[in-house]
Amino acid sequence: MTMKDNITTKLRAAFAPLSLDVTDESHLHAGHMGHRPEGETHFRVNIVSAAFEGKSRIDRHRMVNTLLAAELAGTVHALAVKAKAPGEV
Repeated sequence: MTMKDNITTKLRAAFAPLSLDVTDESHLHAGHMGHRPEGETHFRVNIVSAAFEGKSRIDRHRMVNTLLAAELAGTVHALAVKAKAPGEV
């Protein structure tokens, strides 16, 4: 299982998102801190879930970062998160 698949599986299980896009952007960070030649170091997550209803942007990010703590402590160097509740633009 790739890191992208792992992240996707965890997010789906925890937040039952209405929409989810996990993008591996590691190739955009070649030569930057934390980049590895084999990739899977930099990810972007766009997620829409009712679990984020009534939560601040910071709380939403904390929810995602807490869920993915093992990945962030391991090979994932950077995670950009856009977390929204249904109906938000």
